[in-house]
Amino acid sequence: MVVERFLEGLRLAGEMFWETWWALVLGFTIAGAVETFVSEEKMSAVLGGDGWRELGLGTAFGAASSSCSFGAVATTKSLFKKGASPVASLAAFQFASTNLVIELGLVMWILLGWQFVLADYVAGLLLIALLATTFKYVVPDDWFAAARDHLQETDGVRDPSCGMEVDPSDDDVVTLETDGGTEYFCSESCREAYAEEQRQVDQPWTERLTSRDGWRLASKNALGEWGMLWTDIVAGFLIAGLIAAFVPRVWWTTLFGVGAEGTFGWVVASAAIGVAIGVVTFVCSVGNVPFAVILWNNGIAFGGVMSFIFADLIVPTIDDAYRRYYGLRIAAVLFVSIFVTAVIAGIVIHYAWGALGLIPPQGEAGGTAPSGYTRYLNAAFTLVLLAQVYVGYWSAAAADVSEGAHAG
Repeated sequence: MVVERFLEGLRLAGEMFWETWWALVLGFTIAGAVETFVSEEKMSAVLGGDGWRELGLGTAFGAASSSCSFGAVATTKSLFKKGASPVASLAAFQFASTNLVIELGLVMWILLGWQFVLADYVAGLLLIALLATTFKYVVPDDWFAAARDHLQETDGVRDPSCGMEVDPSDDDVVTLETDGGTEYFCSESCREAYAEEQRQVDQPWTERLTSRDGWRLASKNALGEWGMLWTDIVAGFLIAGLIAAFVPRVWWTTLFGVGAEGTFGWVVASAAIGVAIGVVTFVCSVGNVPFAVILWNNGIAFGGVMSFIFADLIVPTIDDAYRRYYGLRIAAVLFVSIFVTAVIAGIVIHYAWGALGLIPPQGEAGGTAPSGYTRYLNAAFTLVLLAQVYVGYWSAAAADVSEGAHAG
């Protein structure tokens, strides 16, 4: 019996992964291209204020700079350290770079439906506005100033390519002399990626867009997105499949108070429980979508699905990163503010979508992508991924050998 349920869970996980494979490749391809042609330095230079312009730019840069939750937190920390405001970085960029990205929308579109995708963007923008208001008018400015000082004092030497902390005295650390001083890297591949990226930054983006090196770097960056996210994505599908196979429906109906559907208490409870489940599952926003399908199929309110997905930035490991980066006080501010605003955004979008008649029947999910084309899309985008591997690594290695031969 247990073996049968386990196999059923694997089958369900495999089906969901198969349905979304092409969307993941497409999303990471776009993310890799944007990362290549928009530099972090240019972003931080225009995110210093806390007005609507900076809020909008932070949101747009975040949505374009797709990343895993940990990568988003690390990039946000770098922007904040370089002078970006809390509103533009901690409120807008950080949330948008995990919850308003194209691969999340594509996976959600396939597994849940377009109504959820549109709700994700509208509720996400509402959440960003609520966070920005909180950081601007509620949290004292000197708390963020102290957090920036704490970051400056405690942030160690990091690999500028992957963000990993490195020890300059370690014999395995790779170095590169630049105009700004010595940079330290965890590996030779990170140094090469950084050097190539810097060469690209010095060129106008129009030249990068039409150059072979530009697209080679875009391929590397797309593969880097896979490197950051593949464990979370696989974990998300496996968790969703196994829970669907092993957890009886009566447990879910008890948890979500099925029978009280339509009441305000049911909506609020669904949103709060959704955030709580999101906190304890330790999965990124994209990896959360398969689990969201399980919750939706078992009685959680529409808004609770949104609240659950928005909780990826307050899982315990992320909270610990906040504490190390900004100190315990701002870590607590981030946890409480994201928790509360995720609940509020979920409740608001539930009633807004209900008024507009956009909430699908309970448990009805997915099917908006033409299912007959799935195998063709998967085949096509598998070829795209293989081309990225070739362009990003094999052709790059051949070019390096050729350059070395000419230099000799």
